[in-house]
Amino acid sequence: MTDHTPGDEARDASADDLAETIADEIAAEIDMAELLPTELEMLTAERDQFKDIALRLQADFENYRKRVTNQQSDDIDRATGKLAESLLAVLDACEAAFAHGVVGVEPIWSQLMGVLQKQGLEAMDLAEKPFDPATADAVMHEPALDNDTEPMVSEVLRTGYHWKGKVLRPAMVKVRG
Repeated sequence: MTDHTPGDEARDASADDLAETIADEIAAEIDMAELLPTELEMLTAERDQFKDIALRLQADFENYRKRVTNQQSDDIDRATGKLAESLLAVLDACEAAFAHGVVGVEPIWSQLMGVLQKQGLEAMDLAEKPFDPATADAVMHEPALDNDTEPMVSEVLRTGYHWKGKVLRPAMVKVRG
């Protein structure tokens, strides 16, 4: 029989507890090692899902930014087009005064036209060209000449204008044919 002291039993119990704790930790690590590939696949799939969401949000935001920029540009073009349209009466008066030989109108008319042209206004040159109802309103007709195969603009009664490629005001014309 061996002599055991009370401290020996406590040491034996703590050694057993320590051995059991180490065995539990090793078992847990083995279980974790078995679960690790599955966990890794799940985490990778979740990461890819969040990455796709982030990329979609980024693309949506970029599309939104482009749409807002285009809309603002269109709004500005419409507003400046309305301003240019309201100045057409002034251009018509200057053009009529110039055509009747009023002195001093030509510099003002030229300067106003120059400023508006820089912003996108274009006067239509339709004289002796085929009639197009999209760019001109026929207000008078005259008989066709022998060599006319299609209706032609014989006289421009009021100048028509394009604003940034779109018809701002159709011309009033006399059509032959």
